[in-house]
Amino acid sequence: MSISERERRVLDFLEALGIGYTRIEHPAVYTVDQARAHRSDQPGAHCKNLFLRNKKGRRHFLVILEESKTADLRVLARHLGEDRLSFASPERLLRHLDLEPGAVSPFGLINDTRREVHVLIDQDLRGAGYIFFHPNVNTATIGLSFTDFERFLDHCGQTLNYLRF
Repeated sequence: MSISERERRVLDFLEALGIGYTRIEHPAVYTVDQARAHRSDQPGAHCKNLFLRNKKGRRHFLVILEESKTADLRVLARHLGEDRLSFASPERLLRHLDLEPGAVSPFGLINDTRREVHVLIDQDLRGAGYIFFHPNVNTATIGLSFTDFERFLDHCGQTLNYLRF
């Protein structure tokens, strides 16, 4: 498999920050169950990412949680002071993070130059030494230390918002 332009931008971004990572190629995956079939044996937290919007579509959220957890969107909406949250459309995903369904990833934040996406992180991930995400494509997974992930988010101008899921 060759590295796509979307993935190359992520890898170049990490390398420019001096962030080390591991990379695993695999066939395209669209679900957590499909991803498990191609998992490395390296310890760490494998994450899923939800791209959400509020009722009026004026606020967007990227929710990052450990893959076995679920997010109750009603509870989350109340916590955020929103009437309702729902999954954002593929068009919104493309517009805000330059990503396609199946490849939602916090690395899409490199494309959120106007800082319109609010990031919400499962606080239990803080204890993970290593975490895994798609590098803006669903044909690879990369892992990095949680400390380096926080540095990445900081460099993207993101405030770290931790919640319990």
